[in-house]
Amino acid sequence: MKDFRTWSKIVLKGIAPLVGAVITVAAFAAFSFTASGHATKEAAPISGVRVPPGYRDWKLISVAHEEGNLNDLRAILGNDIAIKAYRSGKLPFPDGTIIARLAWTHVPSEENNRAFGRIQSFVTGSGTNIQFMVKDARKYAATGGWGYAQFKDGKPADEGLHKTCFPCHEPAKSRDFVFTQYAP
Repeated sequence: MKDFRTWSKIVLKGIAPLVGAVITVAAFAAFSFTASGHATKEAAPISGVRVPPGYRDWKLISVAHEEGNLNDLRAILGNDIAIKAYRSGKLPFPDGTIIARLAWTHVPSEENNRAFGRIQSFVTGSGTNIQFMVKDARKYAATGGWGYAQFKDGKPADEGLHKTCFPCHEPAKSRDFVFTQYAP
């Protein structure tokens, strides 16, 4: 009986921190999921586009750096339909294509710059916004077949900002209103 009590105390002492760690990780994951905008149910005004589930797991189309007022780093991702279309090189993009643009501020990397001995390395800072283009030629006929959406902190931008999306993309009409070229 004494061996059983000793054994059970050892097991309980080992399980308690494990249970605490699991609860902490679950709480952090739930907060991160909501804070990053993945869980939003709100749709963008005008287009009705929502944040697509799993978009962070999509394949990379390209990366970009914008200077000037935006001064950000961007990753452009695509769902499987978008990637297949980019790789085939055929335009227009087929219905069901979704292109995501994730943007962050850029900040110097102290760790990398110590190794280089000077400031030359920059990494992502805080997220600025996420944008989506969704291809549906019938639903979005008035905007070149694309629905546009922009989200910040998981919330859609206002209607006024969404009204600027299509006019901004009109110069890229010859490329089906898409600025980003595939980076193989």
